[in-house]
Amino acid sequence: MTTSFILSTPVMPAEWEPQEAVMLAWPHRDTDWCYMLNEAQACFKEVARAIVREMRLIVIAPNVDDVKRQLQDIDNSDRIIYQEIDTNDTWARDFGPISIIDGDDRLMLDFKFNAWGLKFAACLDNLICMKMFENGIFNAQAINCQDFVLEGGSIESDGIGTILTTTQCLLSPNRNRHLSKEQIEEVLKSRLGAKKVLWLNSGELSGDDTDAHIDTLARLAPNNTILYVKCDDHSDEQYASLQRMEQELKSMTNAQGEPFGLAPLPCPEPIHDEEGMRIPATYANFLITNTQVLVPTYNQPENDNLALETIANVFPERDIIGIDCNALIQQHGSLHCITMQIPKNFLKQ
Repeated sequence: MTTSFILSTPVMPAEWEPQEAVMLAWPHRDTDWCYMLNEAQACFKEVARAIVREMRLIVIAPNVDDVKRQLQDIDNSDRIIYQEIDTNDTWARDFGPISIIDGDDRLMLDFKFNAWGLKFAACLDNLICMKMFENGIFNAQAINCQDFVLEGGSIESDGIGTILTTTQCLLSPNRNRHLSKEQIEEVLKSRLGAKKVLWLNSGELSGDDTDAHIDTLARLAPNNTILYVKCDDHSDEQYASLQRMEQELKSMTNAQGEPFGLAPLPCPEPIHDEEGMRIPATYANFLITNTQVLVPTYNQPENDNLALETIANVFPERDIIGIDCNALIQQHGSLHCITMQIPKNFLKQ
């Protein structure tokens, strides 16, 4: 794995650009899913089923034979690539490799993952990228970026120079305390190819462990559009922060100086865990694939349907697939959080 590198013209592809595969790290009895393992695995299975309709799926698990038994009855199961690797948890979005194109070179950046600012154990998950590289499944150069803490869910790219993120997350003292905001922005420019970094100062969902990951709040989309969580309920504890976030989004422009079109997503009715704590349900945590958008739903017909319709308007050429993510949200994450897309030509055939 390369540890010193200079990139000339790096580009972080947008999620809606051509993909070859999606990663999942499977829930097992030694993860926080143990008390509701059947429900979690059932949800992961539905996500896997949707992905293999159109592309390959990489499944990471300590015991791949167990996962093979669970997935043996789904169509196109021959498209699954299994990687037997020990894991702490299942949030592939945040420990998975960040794919970069630099001229004719394909690079996969392995940033440090410290479980959202040292909140949980991450000793195994932080090694997953390196072990996948060692297994030789990627058609790309591995780049060691362990000098910088960065989670995939904390950044959004439009593929042409705009990176959207939040100050609360990237400036968290338990991530890159030794770096200033300007220095962190320089890392995003030199390694991800950002020409313009957009920082949201407001916006956070109740119960969020990630310190306001952007993929729970606002998502870059084709045609210079941002899908974002909008709250109109004055009594909602999230109202003031999300209203301020909306005003910030209205004032932003992309790297080319163009204002964004804004597409508001509904805010789900509050969902609580077994201890009565509100958990961060959001429709912004969708996954874009080549022909589909997989959207989390929460058994709230009015809100679910409005979210699906809004996303369909932004992605008219893709099938919009709702997947019940009430199980996932119990561990304070959702559909985008458990996945990481791999761009086209980044896998060995």
